[in-house]
Amino acid sequence: MGSGGEYLPMNSPRIIPCLDLRDGRVVTGVQFTGLIDSGDPLERALSYHREGAEELFLLDIAATPESRLLTCNLLQKISAEGGVSLTVGGGISSTAIADRMLQCGAARVSLGSAALDNPALIEEGARLFGSERLVVSIDARGTAPAAPENNRRWEVYSGGGRRPTGRDAVEWACEVEQRGAGEILLTSMDADGTRQGYDLPLLQAVTGVTSLPVIASGGAGTLEHLFEALYAGGADAVLVASILHQNNFSVRKIRDFLVRRLKESKA
Repeated sequence: MGSGGEYLPMNSPRIIPCLDLRDGRVVTGVQFTGLIDSGDPLERALSYHREGAEELFLLDIAATPESRLLTCNLLQKISAEGGVSLTVGGGISSTAIADRMLQCGAARVSLGSAALDNPALIEEGARLFGSERLVVSIDARGTAPAAPENNRRWEVYSGGGRRPTGRDAVEWACEVEQRGAGEILLTSMDADGTRQGYDLPLLQAVTGVTSLPVIASGGAGTLEHLFEALYAGGADAVLVASILHQNNFSVRKIRDFLVRRLKESKA
């Protein structure tokens, strides 16, 4: 559970490769822009699974009926391999679409913009599918980077990071828990794709106010960054994309490093 501060997660940390999908391909970018092709999603997914990934996150950034069909087909192909838990997000604007993705093989669905537009969707999804199958994605950008650390605030963005909502990220995290979400995917838009490290103050602020598991996203460039998100940031899991897609590290190497570092931190 998220708790802020120096949190010690399980010995086998949750490492979740993320595939951002557009036009049937994996793409990567920096701060939600400048997207470049990063390979075939099925090949990537199966490769990460073979390396030991027990979870995968598929994010449909196009969010059109055509792209949802591609994502559904991909879910079916990956789930047919067995042994990997799939979470899918992007354009899930109704419980009907969520149910379709679950039927296609997803273990969980992630709500983002739709939950901001209609917060009751979280409650409806939790009632129909169970909180354990419901992730809420929060994309946040700092509002006053020059402010003292204890005065920092973060605003939630919707529409793939294009639209400011005026909502405070920490307050929104509390609300999604109250409405029945089972987990939070927290992405720092400021850090996304920069490979300069996660926004630890943002992570600490959110994990400090919610008991929900929090997945850290945005900014990992080194293995130490992943450790910091888990140990200092209070995250329960780390979402990884660029450092995997660009063949810098394998899932197995990441896990071995984190297990060792977490053991050292307990000594």
